[in-house]
Amino acid sequence: MKLLLVEDDLSIAELLREALVENHYVVDVAHDGQTAVDLVKAFTYDLLLLDVMLPKLDGIGVCRKLRSHGCLMPILMLTAKDTTKDRVTGLDAGADDYVTKPYNLQELLARIRALLRRGKTAIAPIMKWENLTLDPSSCQVTYQKKPLTLTPKEYRLMELFLRHGSRVLSRSAIVENLWSYEETPQEDAVKAHIKRLRQKLKDAGACSDLIETVYGLGYRLKQNS
Repeated sequence: MKLLLVEDDLSIAELLREALVENHYVVDVAHDGQTAVDLVKAFTYDLLLLDVMLPKLDGIGVCRKLRSHGCLMPILMLTAKDTTKDRVTGLDAGADDYVTKPYNLQELLARIRALLRRGKTAIAPIMKWENLTLDPSSCQVTYQKKPLTLTPKEYRLMELFLRHGSRVLSRSAIVENLWSYEETPQEDAVKAHIKRLRQKLKDAGACSDLIETVYGLGYRLKQNS
């Protein structure tokens, strides 16, 4: 899942970004409200983590602008402002949830998962494809109940395939979902990750082409039954 974090405090932004990446999210970071709006227009995100006090355009303004343009992405506001009036203002501007600082990381992650479950890209609590299972709550992937040891990129790639089932994913779509806009993956990065993921699935007992290549188009999960 790809998140946009909007936080003007560089140290807080980096700490939270690292925590989110460790929990298998792809994270883009913006340090002002206008950049956030521009990024949402240019890229697809599953959720927005939005500070209220921001330069150029504050979080309330960002939220209102996005909602006025029909953006349905879940928005979770992060702020030190904790009065009832502040919370009401944020929620009335279009936020789906409101978390005050300092926040507990585990609670924040749980709120993110809850918003993603009921967001426009809602995901099942546990995703399955034949004998392949991914549990987002534990970040564990198994094949025939045998755990797979995956890197963060491999985990996100597996999650991406399971979310889309038999739909073909192009290399560009995979890059957009697995790398932040600041990263510049090499041309063969997608191919290399898929090769390693196929090998790990094969080692667990899966067929070698569970992730099949659709030549000229991309990749998808193969239906064997």
